[in-house]
Amino acid sequence: MELSKGPVLVTGGAGFIGCVLASKLVESGARVVVVDVLHPQVHASSGRPPRLNDEVELLPVDVTATSEWDAVLKLVRPSHVVHLAAETGTGQSLLEASRHGRVNVVGTTEMLDALMRAGIVPDHIVLSSSRAVYGEGEWVTPGGAAFYPGPRTHAALEGAQWDPIGPDGGVASPRPSAAHRTSPHPTSIYGATKLAQEHILSAWCAATGTRLSTLRFQNVYGPGQSPTNAYTGVVTFFATSARRGGRLNVYEDGRILRDFVYVEDVVDSILAALARPPERARVVDIGSGTTVSIHDVARTIAAAFDAPEPAVSGQFRDGDVRAAITDIEAAAKELAYQPKWTLQQGIATLVSSMTEDQ
Repeated sequence: MELSKGPVLVTGGAGFIGCVLASKLVESGARVVVVDVLHPQVHASSGRPPRLNDEVELLPVDVTATSEWDAVLKLVRPSHVVHLAAETGTGQSLLEASRHGRVNVVGTTEMLDALMRAGIVPDHIVLSSSRAVYGEGEWVTPGGAAFYPGPRTHAALEGAQWDPIGPDGGVASPRPSAAHRTSPHPTSIYGATKLAQEHILSAWCAATGTRLSTLRFQNVYGPGQSPTNAYTGVVTFFATSARRGGRLNVYEDGRILRDFVYVEDVVDSILAALARPPERARVVDIGSGTTVSIHDVARTIAAAFDAPEPAVSGQFRDGDVRAAITDIEAAAKELAYQPKWTLQQGIATLVSSMTEDQ
């Protein structure tokens, strides 16, 4: 990987993805500068995260603050930017829409304005986007007709109508999302802000000649994900609860479908994007390529901790999507991306990493 032209700036780089990424960038010989506000929702204790490589330069910066960006860019002139900084709670975004808008949208525009004021045009920006931009995504009727069902209504969920109904009145099946064919239709504030990030960066990079890689991540999990964050990923949330001997509460009928991708595979996709810059811009989906039900995930985690059999409660959250699964063929072609971690391996590693104080 040729990153010797200048430092790599990683926004939100003290999070659990950023810490793994920063270490691998340091190992490759890059100078790595991380900006991160170290929000207490993610970081249980103040100060430098112990997982962050000692050779990484950490600047405690709020990405929404104009003056702080100007100070950062007086210290570093990045040739590459990995933009991870974001508020990520899908459910929380319905309650704190302004917070998600400020960090995800305004934080991105503040970064770009600061780059322009400093006269810096990076060679390449890699954006950490999300499968949430698709919302419910594309579904297919038994007869093969494709349609976009839109958000499930509260009334439908109260009536335990979990799967979208096709235009012919029949039960439909989800189609894995793929950036080249699936239209984004976000059903959460979070998803809408991530799509806004994509549009903003696409316009700016096209105007400045900066190459752009947009990586739409599926559900990321692994060691280092905050166990105290109520809006953290469900795998870590389940593991924390099961470790305490609790019965896991599985929503709806347990047949919510997801693609869970291990943090090391996600970091490998970022490194692959940096190593293979596009001509101008690209958008690819990053996942494991394997579909699993939430109930099966809960059973696997409960068994690992000898916790009680999970309970399927029929509860639901407004704004949740029924299926979030993906096709990773484009990532294989564009980035030579091949996930190495199975869900069983990833859960086993996460379980073994959890310490007594969690």
